[in-house]
Amino acid sequence: MIKIGILGAAGYTGGELIRLLVNHPEAEIVFAHSESNAGNRVSDVHEGLVGDTDLVFTDQMPFHDVDVLFFCFGHGKSEAFLKEHTIPSEVKIIDLAQDFRIRGDHDYVYGLPEINKKDIACAQHVANPGCFATAIQLALLPAAYLNLLKEDVAVNAITGSTGAGQKPGPTTHFSWRADNLSIYKPFQHQHIAEIRQSLRQVQGYLDADIDFIPYRGPFARGIFCTAVVRTPAPIEDIVEAYRDFYRDAAFTHYSDSAFDLKQVVNTNKALVHCEKYGNKLLVTSAIDNLLKGAVGQAVQNMNLMFGLDERTGLGLKASAF
Repeated sequence: MIKIGILGAAGYTGGELIRLLVNHPEAEIVFAHSESNAGNRVSDVHEGLVGDTDLVFTDQMPFHDVDVLFFCFGHGKSEAFLKEHTIPSEVKIIDLAQDFRIRGDHDYVYGLPEINKKDIACAQHVANPGCFATAIQLALLPAAYLNLLKEDVAVNAITGSTGAGQKPGPTTHFSWRADNLSIYKPFQHQHIAEIRQSLRQVQGYLDADIDFIPYRGPFARGIFCTAVVRTPAPIEDIVEAYRDFYRDAAFTHYSDSAFDLKQVVNTNKALVHCEKYGNKLLVTSAIDNLLKGAVGQAVQNMNLMFGLDERTGLGLKASAF
């Protein structure tokens, strides 16, 4: 059994991670850390887990008792935490924040299995991709492989309210979010850097801009993304390349027909579809922001790091009806 510690276990990602791990056949949660909830039952905070676990939050962090740590902190807190605490060298880390996603003076492997599977399997530390970044990269990586990203790419993506985290805020109130749409951080979203990094890795260069407009959607979970690439390449060649690129991917699938968001919500799947209009290639992708966009992908990475089948513990059904 893989012995697991979870830091920041009281938020949306922490709760969703616990939901996956209590049903994972090779996982044992040793501790779920939350200073503010120490002593409280996990199911009192994550009420969807009533009857699934008797786990209690703790303010203790017995690092020597675990094989892997999941960091479910807010962005910027992982690096600070590591400066203040000593993690045993043999303990693996999967960080769900953005602190180590960009290559630099660290040994974290970028945890997108569709392009870094071998490196993840050998990694001691993994930086889990961002939710928007995952959806956009999976839409564009095969186009990068075909060397099609030569002009600026227009990307629009809409996310559910859980993407903003569990702490209440003005843009997460039901009365504001329901029946409403808004944009935020146009052209300057923090995920653009990691998107460019992966596209450059596959294409070999990237001079074009990724013009990304994020939307807040009036629903709880999921990301629906459209990307427009200008290219004269025939649609038949593009579709064949997309199918081939994801042929061996455990959870990313090329769809021959257009799809809707509900086909991926509550799963670790990503769906991708291409259409051509003149010289404009329209690529659509969809994921669940909390699963393939966060903890589902983190568990997929854990499976790879410990030599398990990627799909272990991730056989989830979409909330399609």
